[in-house]
Amino acid sequence: MDTLIVRDCRHGQLRILIGDVLRVECDILVTGANNRLSGREGIDAKIHQAAGEDLREACTQIAKFQRTQNLQPCSVGSAVTTSPFNLPVQHLVHVVGPDCRRPNQDQNRRDLLENAYTSMFAEIAATKIKGTVALAPLSMGVFSYPHREGARKTMEIILDVLDGEEDPGIDRMLLVTDDNNFVNNMKTVYRETEDQFPGTDMTRAFRRGLIQ
Repeated sequence: MDTLIVRDCRHGQLRILIGDVLRVECDILVTGANNRLSGREGIDAKIHQAAGEDLREACTQIAKFQRTQNLQPCSVGSAVTTSPFNLPVQHLVHVVGPDCRRPNQDQNRRDLLENAYTSMFAEIAATKIKGTVALAPLSMGVFSYPHREGARKTMEIILDVLDGEEDPGIDRMLLVTDDNNFVNNMKTVYRETEDQFPGTDMTRAFRRGLIQ
């Protein structure tokens, strides 16, 4: 698995990796879900398959309860944590980012993406585990968020939290993707605006073997 970017922040480190998010070691795994928690598309489907049928049943029970309250199982911009079941992690966080195939969500995609990450960080903090978090970039797969804008927005949101005043309770965040289009856009965004992001670039030091 290739390491594209390493960036140190006040409260943790962000690494962007090229590969399969299911193949990295972490304490908390984040999956980009739909608002039904159905696990039917993209990386979310692969995560549900790896976790086993018990995860699908747990999500069904969440959906049933929410509907008794006249609520969606997990609305856009929100998140919920479940057991990981067969996954080798301690917690699985389901986050619903904007689905840009839907015009009403596409129009508000920037705010909805920020809401989704805010909800994700709140769920992570609630686990009380200060460890490694792994995720694929939210909404950048089947939800069709524009990659150039999304790469920059994702970096801004995550780094603002990791380098902010309050400790989010994360040692290392691994942003993992095997989408070549997103990778190329991230390379361009980082090359053009690296000095504008919070934190300190450690990519060269990592590649020289000066840090692990």
